[in-house]
Amino acid sequence: MLGVYSFLRKLAFVKIPLKCNSIKTVKMCTKPLDVNTNVTKDVILYKYHNSRYFNLMNIFAICQFGFWTYLSVISLKTLRDVPVQETDREEKRWWEKINLGENKYRNGIAAFSFLVGFGILSFTWLYSLRSVKYLILRKGGKQITIVTYTPTMTNRMFTVNLSDLSSKDTRQAAKSHIALKVRGHSFYYLMDMKGEFQNPTLFDYTAGLSRSWKV
Repeated sequence: MLGVYSFLRKLAFVKIPLKCNSIKTVKMCTKPLDVNTNVTKDVILYKYHNSRYFNLMNIFAICQFGFWTYLSVISLKTLRDVPVQETDREEKRWWEKINLGENKYRNGIAAFSFLVGFGILSFTWLYSLRSVKYLILRKGGKQITIVTYTPTMTNRMFTVNLSDLSSKDTRQAAKSHIALKVRGHSFYYLMDMKGEFQNPTLFDYTAGLSRSWKV
């Protein structure tokens, strides 16, 4: 009994580490005046310079869209309706029995080709628009500006309240990307971990927090 009592007494003084990635736990993880989020000027929290990669990716997507669209048009114009003779069906292989010029096959191939090209282009453009280039904490610490890449090789910039931004992962736990959710936006914004955190501690207690919103 004495051994069990000693073990329980030691267990009572064990400190359990907290995950400081939410509004509920951040106050328990910090001491007063540890982090001052009320900045006196705009502060860059994160930057990721990789314009060449995104430019090449978007050029590739445009080329793919052109190729698949061309294939779609060619399918509509060149595939001719040549019915297979019933007497020859038994001697032919299964793919030789298909009349690709038939409306359902010709239109199907054309539609499929166009959708493949459009899908590649849409995914690439969406990925560019959701990839964070800069994350800037604005003066006063109440708002944050997100700068992303665009398909036109320029920058897209918008500012939201810090309370409308939530991080899915912590900087320490994220492997390849940190997903940021902006209230009112459909998709996540992605921060590549290959980027540079200019002020990691300030990021952890501002943009790096997980926030929950009432519906």
